[in-house]
Amino acid sequence: MSAGTASLVRRLSRPLLVVVVAAVAVACGGHDSGPVLTVGAGDSAESMMIAEIYAGALARTGLHTQTKTRMGDRKDLLAGLDSDTIALYGDVSGDLLSALDPTATVTKPETTTGADGGAVDGVNAALSKALPEGVIDSDPADGTDLRQTVVAAATRPADFPSSLKELGPRCGDLTIGITTGPPLDALRAPLDPLRDVLNPLRSVYHCEFAHALTFTTDATLRKALSDGEIQLAVLAGPPSFLPDGGADLAALADPDYAFRAASVLPVMRKAALTDQQIRKLNYVAGELTTTDLADMIHQVRDQGAIPASVARVWLDAHAL
Repeated sequence: MSAGTASLVRRLSRPLLVVVVAAVAVACGGHDSGPVLTVGAGDSAESMMIAEIYAGALARTGLHTQTKTRMGDRKDLLAGLDSDTIALYGDVSGDLLSALDPTATVTKPETTTGADGGAVDGVNAALSKALPEGVIDSDPADGTDLRQTVVAAATRPADFPSSLKELGPRCGDLTIGITTGPPLDALRAPLDPLRDVLNPLRSVYHCEFAHALTFTTDATLRKALSDGEIQLAVLAGPPSFLPDGGADLAALADPDYAFRAASVLPVMRKAALTDQQIRKLNYVAGELTTTDLADMIHQVRDQGAIPASVARVWLDAHAL
């Protein structure tokens, strides 16, 4: 853990306060005055969209809510919890675990049974243990899978593997490209080719590529794939999050979790929400999918829609 993160963890261990902000609530209805719960967001459309979904859902429990957007990166959002500026924010399970515990090796989401019969923590359990004192998480949205993704061109041969598990024997004949530029979501770190891609694929699927090339943008990576310079490409997230939706790409499944589970989940100050309000967020987690989130991100980032309005439509559609 870095010195900055360790310092932040120490500060977060002080006595807890429920976040109360005297302001007009967004989406709470009426003109009643009262405490306002603030949901934080980083600088990306993804982070802002998740914040509006959480704020809108909680407002429907009778809470007065508002969002505080463009707060910066994960460190800034955790600092917002520390300073009581915000009550909660949305993060990604595997990414947050990596930030809080760089030594963590677990990749599967759920706890499993080890060779000795004992329990082996999954990402969800490991993350709950790694959170600073006084900070808790709630149910991850299992329908969201934001892991880095290995893709082939949609025009690939019919017999080309659709799963990384089937790919292993063919890796020695293939060249893979890896994007190392800034991810679409500002909260996510750029991929490290060896640590985040090549080593996991070698360890889990015994996949040794003939060559590996790096590209600084998704656009140049995709051009190399289209031109046949590479046969596979690795994106920092789901191809559906790309501005054009990645329709010309075919994702390869990662059933054995070479790449660490990455699902959307709320991170909050302990006691900031009641049990009923946390259950509301859990209902949201039960409905949110990668496809839903991609569609909402496109509306906000690419079409200029208002995040709160997009969230309201989604919440209505799912009776939340």
